[in-house]
Amino acid sequence: MKILQPSGWPRPRGFTHGVLVEGPGRWVVLAGQTGADERGEYAPGMREAGAGPEHVVRLTWYLTSRAEYAAAAADIAAAWRETLGRNFPPSTLLYVSGLVDPNAKVEIEVIAFVPVG
Repeated sequence: MKILQPSGWPRPRGFTHGVLVEGPGRWVVLAGQTGADERGEYAPGMREAGAGPEHVVRLTWYLTSRAEYAAAAADIAAAWRETLGRNFPPSTLLYVSGLVDPNAKVEIEVIAFVPVG
């Protein structure tokens, strides 16, 4: 995966402008990830396809509250460091009026690429 950083543009914080992925591999696409199942447990997600946080190439976040997101910024940053480390893929963050699961506050779509070998 090659990070695309246009010449002369300031380096973004918390995401990347783009990535270039070449070569043989597997694409992993997840949608509607709200976290816990009906028992409050977290599914293995991408691990089912042999992918890890280092393979994430795109994120789309749907959030229901700007104020709650801002208030939780430090905790979100800590969780990011714990799960994604220094991987800052291209990301879009949108605020929406609600999600299908009325108890969910965040829904995440993930695209990952796992190279062969």
